[in-house]
Amino acid sequence: MELAEGAPFTATSFGMFDAPWAIAFEPGTDRLFITEKPGTMAFVDPATGITGTVSGMPEVFNRGQGGLGDLAFAPDYAQSGTVYLTWAQPADEGARAVLGRGQLVCTSDTSCAVEGLTEIWRQVNVGTRTGHFSHKIAFSPDGQYLFLSSGERQEGTPAQDLMDNRGKVLRLNLDGTPAEGNPYADQGSPADQVWTYGQRNLLGLAFDPDGQLWELEHGPRGGDELNRVDRGANYGWPLRSNGVNYDGSDIPDHTADDGFAHPAIFWTPVIAPSDMIFYTGSMFPQWQGQLLVTTLATTAIVRVAPDAASNSASEEARYVFPTRLRSIAQAPDGAIWVAEDGPEGRLLRLTPAD
Repeated sequence: MELAEGAPFTATSFGMFDAPWAIAFEPGTDRLFITEKPGTMAFVDPATGITGTVSGMPEVFNRGQGGLGDLAFAPDYAQSGTVYLTWAQPADEGARAVLGRGQLVCTSDTSCAVEGLTEIWRQVNVGTRTGHFSHKIAFSPDGQYLFLSSGERQEGTPAQDLMDNRGKVLRLNLDGTPAEGNPYADQGSPADQVWTYGQRNLLGLAFDPDGQLWELEHGPRGGDELNRVDRGANYGWPLRSNGVNYDGSDIPDHTADDGFAHPAIFWTPVIAPSDMIFYTGSMFPQWQGQLLVTTLATTAIVRVAPDAASNSASEEARYVFPTRLRSIAQAPDGAIWVAEDGPEGRLLRLTPAD
């Protein structure tokens, strides 16, 4: 596969999938599971090259940015077999993001099913637009809480409304109920779900090796952001952005005295981030603790060094690919896996170049 000259890795393809959206390794095995935006799921065993399918998927709203979304294995997966899925659910004249969980049961090398999939959370308001579902999942390092990104559905104003659970990072118990100790719990539901607010379309959500949560979100025309996620913080959208509206009209930039949380780094022109991981493996030891970001606009992996103490970050490198990248995961052996965007998106394993 052709990569940019000087790329520090080689890429091996493990097949093509139908608009892959999220990839995740099953704990205790080397199998990689792939959600596909139209509402299907597949898996690959890298050791044998065998691919299989997963039944039991929900009905999805497969329009625009909507469809089957994130996949995460429960912190106690080895005992419970529980998996979590997010998807855009058709509702009334539009759609909403939802979160569900069930048990993954595999009956052969090529066949698995999610049994008993049950919805445990939803956006309280239905949106008629087809974007900004976000619905990324991250578990706290202690395995006690589920953090969920909820996009503002291209409406802007829900991000500042604590009685709307869109445009926010939410902190939930593993059963989808609001976690105790959330900063706005005294305002009732759904404010009791909210951990942070004033956010737009959050397609990266991950804890760093020191236990700090970070999120990565799309700006409008300019102003894509990496944010340190701090309890109760307001990140300013749509009142502040280092970008402008799509029609060219101004949005006030962040300033030191604006009262909002500021990004650790922002990008103008945009990179259009799609996913991120903190790398902790041994194949690329010089990258340990750094952030690897897949992008749509720049068709690259962007490597970022964040500093939680100073709430800052620096871009270290970009590694350009032939097409848009949708998702990224680290394998147990330290290899990096990415899924291309689109109806024939390839699944690629990245290992150090000779």
